Amino acid sequence: MKIAVLVKQVPDTTEMQVDKVTGTLIRAGVPTITNPDDLAGVEAVLRLKDKNPDIEVTVFSMGPPQAVNMLRELYAMGVDHCALITDRAFAGSDTWSTSNVLAKALEAGSFDLIVCGRQAIDGDTAQVGPQVAAKMELPQVTYVEEIKELTKDKIVVVKELEDRLETIEMKLPGVITMLATVIKPRYMNMRGIFEAFDKDVQTITNTELELTKEEVGLTGSPTKVFKSFANQRSSEIEVLKIDANEAKNRIISVLSEQNFI
Repeated sequence: MKIAVLVKQVPDTTEMQVDKVTGTLIRAGVPTITNPDDLAGVEAVLRLKDKNPDIEVTVFSMGPPQAVNMLRELYAMGVDHCALITDRAFAGSDTWSTSNVLAKALEAGSFDLIVCGRQAIDGDTAQVGPQVAAKMELPQVTYVEEIKELTKDKIVVVKELEDRLETIEMKLPGVITMLATVIKPRYMNMRGIFEAFDKDVQTITNTELELTKEEVGLTGSPTKVFKSFANQRSSEIEVLKIDANEAKNRIISVLSEQNFI
């Protein structure tokens, strides 16, 4: 059985900045991490591989060349193959363009199951996984908390909803998106770390995918950011010595002026 996992290297959101001209994220100089939901997907698949060594796990990541270091960490965790999808033509892609690239890269693999994180912490859209499934015309289950069963023909998962859990059976091939809420990723092991440096990371560019400029990058992205700005905060305070009733009226007045009520 062949399983693909989509993984994204994301900037540490505590140090995020936005380019005010293009509306895109400024990644230069910002520490990066492996997206938590994607890492949960990797761990969920590796647990399946622990039970069935015949499962072959391939990780795909779309990003800049330096994402290769993240992929070597995943080699050290136990994945079988890693591929980095990278090309300057892909810069500035929104979720639509990103899913165009990922779906095209996955087409040749004939994977039985494609696993994605629910969403990336730098965008929080939760759109890429479902878009990939739609463009590849595959069934999908989102917000998966646990994989209960996997056979060559079907997968049984637990899906998290706002007020309950659902157990769902889906025919394969298909796509699921994983949550990081209950899955704790394993650590890299020492042998895996040493072996990771000897393994090849496949590089996929648009030379192989042959997507047009209308399908990728800023040109191929229907999402347009017209304005971005930093939230301005002030440390100035005003202290009023008034009774409770007057304080209530003052609070209501201020909230009304700011259009909160």
